[in-house]
Amino acid sequence: MQTVWRHLFVPAEARREAYGDHALPIGHGQTISQPYIVALMTEALRPAPGLSVLEVGTGCGYQAAVLAACGLRVVTLERIAELAETARHNLAEAGYLEAVDVRTADGSEGTGSAEMFDRIIVTAAAEAVPLALMEQLEEGGCLVAPIGPPHLQQIYRFTHGGNRIEREALEAARFVPLIRDAD
Repeated sequence: MQTVWRHLFVPAEARREAYGDHALPIGHGQTISQPYIVALMTEALRPAPGLSVLEVGTGCGYQAAVLAACGLRVVTLERIAELAETARHNLAEAGYLEAVDVRTADGSEGTGSAEMFDRIIVTAAAEAVPLALMEQLEEGGCLVAPIGPPHLQQIYRFTHGGNRIEREALEAARFVPLIRDAD
């Protein structure tokens, strides 16, 4: 995380606070997560160079840049077209755009293709993990997501163990909601 400059991912008016350990607004009712949560969720993914990761909820692109800095191959989905464009700009400015495939899509539906991923990270809260995401997780892979009601969620790591999914609670947190296009 020391190699990814957070101030490049926040609006100009928030740059003075870019390195505080708190979330910041990035527009469209969305936020950039606090650095502690970005670190916790990144570590929970058990990153290793060359693994593929699907990120749901690109926002400003910061989490995607951190994942790319870990050597992961990143596909990131953002349903708000303006934020996806901002993320592309931020990732280019920070030098990570070539390592990150930014797509405008409803992340709760996955990529809408047969692509499979070693890791999946969801950066918005859902009541349950969308089935479409679990279907794109490779056997042996893990998915990290905040799950729970709007006021407070639990970050979980789900590990795909073939015939079963193991769930591990990591930490309580508060995220913006995962909004489906259908909503």
